[in-house]
Amino acid sequence: MTIDTRPRAIFLMGPTASGKTALACELAQRFPLDLISVDSALVYRGLDIGAAKPDAATLAKCPHRLIDIRDPRAAYSAAEFRADALREMADIVQKGKIPILVGGTGLYFRALQSGLSDLPEADADVRARLAEEAAQLGWSALHGRLQQLDPTAAKKIRPGDAQRIQRALEVIAITGKPLSAQQGGMPAPFAYRVFKLALVPADRAALHLCIGERMDAMIAHGFLDEVRALRARGDLRPDLPALRAVGYRQAWQHLDGQFDATEFRDRAVFATRQLAKRQLTWLRGELDAVCLDPSLSGRAMRALQDFLAPLG
Repeated sequence: MTIDTRPRAIFLMGPTASGKTALACELAQRFPLDLISVDSALVYRGLDIGAAKPDAATLAKCPHRLIDIRDPRAAYSAAEFRADALREMADIVQKGKIPILVGGTGLYFRALQSGLSDLPEADADVRARLAEEAAQLGWSALHGRLQQLDPTAAKKIRPGDAQRIQRALEVIAITGKPLSAQQGGMPAPFAYRVFKLALVPADRAALHLCIGERMDAMIAHGFLDEVRALRARGDLRPDLPALRAVGYRQAWQHLDGQFDATEFRDRAVFATRQLAKRQLTWLRGELDAVCLDPSLSGRAMRALQDFLAPLG
């Protein structure tokens, strides 16, 4: 029997508010692990309270790589994440430890393990034109255009997902070919032996309650003041990828006077629940993951002990 000699890595996945950070820090106290964040909001400096970024005390005790690496003005792609994560993983292994990648951004996990299609680089002019059209017509209209040009891609992209709609239409404009025709292919084998642990709450109502309680705590701790500070910079727009994160979009709209504080809270909670629903749908497709209710951390410990034990 061939022994798998690839270095080990752990993917700790789960929906928002499922307790991933707490479990990751607990694991890091017991095993020789270094944490890498897999979260599309935590990469941005200044997105702290609303993104549920680990606080200073937690980060001092349990450092996370790939947090606070971008200004909110900047885009951050799955390809950039993959390059950054692979670099950090190699550094962790070189230091004799095991990388544990923690988060809920499924696109980043997929890009890391399976690679990315050889698509063209972003074109600022094309993106600007599409953004201008979206401002006039709305992203739902551009999604309708995508349905005509690339129905396969349109089926996979929600009408409100501005970033992916823009990217799909950008690729078509640059290459003259549908995005779906340029994706796929056989990825190269991943350089790590991965143990996937997915936190999947058995009680959806309990997760929804936790999401609501966490949003209330964020508001009490100054979430709106955080967004006011971002607005006060003067160089940020609500359509930037960083500020389309759940909670931030609704907070920005509230501060624009589109609705009152109560409706802001309700809209932010609803958007977060919808995010959790999409994350759980993605996790159900991760057939090689060990799925556990977040309350069963003891079982997670035993599963990881088996994975981390010396093999042959």
